[in-house]
Amino acid sequence: MAVVEPWVERRLREEKILWLTTVRADGQPQPVPVWFLWGTEGFLIYSRPNAQKLRNIRSNPRVGLNLNCDERGGSVVRAEGTAEIVEDAAPASEIPEYVQKYREDMRRLGYEPAGFALDYAVAVRVTPRRWQSW
Repeated sequence: MAVVEPWVERRLREEKILWLTTVRADGQPQPVPVWFLWGTEGFLIYSRPNAQKLRNIRSNPRVGLNLNCDERGGSVVRAEGTAEIVEDAAPASEIPEYVQKYREDMRRLGYEPAGFALDYAVAVRVTPRRWQSW
């Protein structure tokens, strides 16, 4: 995996929303905001089992990833990568860093970590292949 600049690394650890773009079978790109955890193995994302993004990934694992830019259009972080559905991944509730990052957001949506993990039961790992940042 490519080494990213320190400010990019900081944003990847601190930001809560990542835009994941997958492509439907008919070629239509579909960007969706997702919660994520950044680490040495790439991005870890959890999804509901019947989500369109999972069908898209199964047919075309190439994805785009974007963080929101700043109010002036700067601080851009984008990546292209390969997504895989991780069948044997630990549930979100068993990933302490994920729970710590999103606990309050889960509560705001009416979840405790165990309930969130039941609804968002499919893990997706994205390995970035190419970065752009400015």
